[in-house]
Amino acid sequence: MPVFTAHTAETAPAAARPTIEGVRRRFGFLPAPVALMAESPQLLAGFLTANAGFEQTALEPLEREVVVLAVATTNECHVCVALHTGTLTRLGAATELITALRAGAPLPEPRLEALRRFTLAVLDHRGAVPDDQLGEFLAAGYQPRHALDVVLGVGTYTISTFANRLTRAPLDPPLAVHTWTPAA
Repeated sequence: MPVFTAHTAETAPAAARPTIEGVRRRFGFLPAPVALMAESPQLLAGFLTANAGFEQTALEPLEREVVVLAVATTNECHVCVALHTGTLTRLGAATELITALRAGAPLPEPRLEALRRFTLAVLDHRGAVPDDQLGEFLAAGYQPRHALDVVLGVGTYTISTFANRLTRAPLDPPLAVHTWTPAA
């Protein structure tokens, strides 16, 4: 028997219902991770608020997806990898870039690779990124603000990946085309 309930607008705690309805309208269906996060209205609202902030950062949409995929693959969240593979596809990202991100491999574009490596350094060092790695990130053309934007992305998608893994969130059928399994 599952520990966590996949809520609907009718079964969710009252504080989560408006949020669930907004997400359902945006996607055309209620994604399973949102239905499961609704058990904690504060978690759901916190993630969506942090995500809205991350989308307003100085990072370009493709750059934000590099951050998300670096976090999602590191934390082995099959839902986030599938969802954001779809986002990358809609953005027109090159197949080589998507394949490398999903594999956790070096990226073909040096600036994006610097961003991916910096994101991994933020994760690996829990924010205390060594000066040489921060310097490499800045030398790739990023600014100090971008480094902090990466921290916001790491925090936002740590919430999502951890919640999805804890609740055993299933992959929604529309995302099945982007199914991902971590490398052994």
